Amino acid sequence: MSALGGHRASVVAEIGKAVAAVDEAQFSAAADLIESAERIFVIGVGREGLAARAFAMRLMHLGFEVHVGWDDTTPNVRAGDVLVMVNGSGRIGHLDYVFGKVAQSGAKTLVVTGVPSANTPQSATLALWVPAAVYLGEGDLVCSIQPMGSLFEQCALIVFDLMILELAERRGLSFADLAARHRNFE
Repeated sequence: MSALGGHRASVVAEIGKAVAAVDEAQFSAAADLIESAERIFVIGVGREGLAARAFAMRLMHLGFEVHVGWDDTTPNVRAGDVLVMVNGSGRIGHLDYVFGKVAQSGAKTLVVTGVPSANTPQSATLALWVPAAVYLGEGDLVCSIQPMGSLFEQCALIVFDLMILELAERRGLSFADLAARHRNFE
């Protein structure tokens, strides 16, 4: 039996269990924080960073002014802005450094993490706990048959897509409204 047939149900169950455990109040507070932003800055590294970039793209489709950290066209961060950081273990050195710099600017911070007790999530305006097995993470997390932080990375993407649905509903936007902002030079 292939990995597809042999592991499919386990992986889907892991994702379902972890996403179901995301706290509704934290999720709603995260949506409130994003909605309040003058501009949104999104950052993450590795596969977590790919989930962050996908979220930034959809935020743009919703009509937010959004920038991805480390892109050459990213402006300075200031009070009124919100940084959304994916920091699975809550202690990724260069992300922790960026977090400190952004916090000094007066911007608000949202850290999406598997380890909310780590220093950076604890220092954030808000930490959104995604309780999925994460690389170098520890604590009460949904275990996974997958390597390293795969489960956290998958769940972060799904939680971000759920956030897009929430924000679209709040703004009264249809999928056609989002599609109208899609890049037109593919």
